[in-house]
Amino acid sequence: GTMLTQSLAIIEWLDEIHPEPPLLPNDPLRRAHVRAVAQVLACDTHPVQNLKVLARLRELGLPEDKVTGWAGWANREGLSACEKLIAEEKGPFCFGDMPTLADLCLVPQLGNARRFGVDVAAFPRLLKAEAAAKNLKAFADAAPERQSDAE
Repeated sequence: GTMLTQSLAIIEWLDEIHPEPPLLPNDPLRRAHVRAVAQVLACDTHPVQNLKVLARLRELGLPEDKVTGWAGWANREGLSACEKLIAEEKGPFCFGDMPTLADLCLVPQLGNARRFGVDVAAFPRLLKAEAAAKNLKAFADAAPERQSDAE
């Protein structure tokens, strides 16, 4: 009966009550790396694509090309940072053989990037992780186009 808010908090709560498979590695340093990528996406990049933020920019009189251009820029910046952060990770997921919190944040953010016309081909390591994730039933089932309330 308790309402939870904020995606990262909800995901970590789910990981704590359903610890298998884990979404965070056991090693504290590896957990910090996973959280860093997740936070670049969820805290630094995603907020710019929130409909509320975009609507406010339009209310302030910014032309549509400036609104979408800014959203695209934020995506490129965030994805570029993540590409560097996982460049040496072997994968196929962001941090190894299993999806982590980082992958949960990455897949929808790449969708947002495409929505704003970002050339995601510039992020081959991220695309490798996305492809691995999309091969899993849970990710396929969670795709926006598979949701009953998709617009």
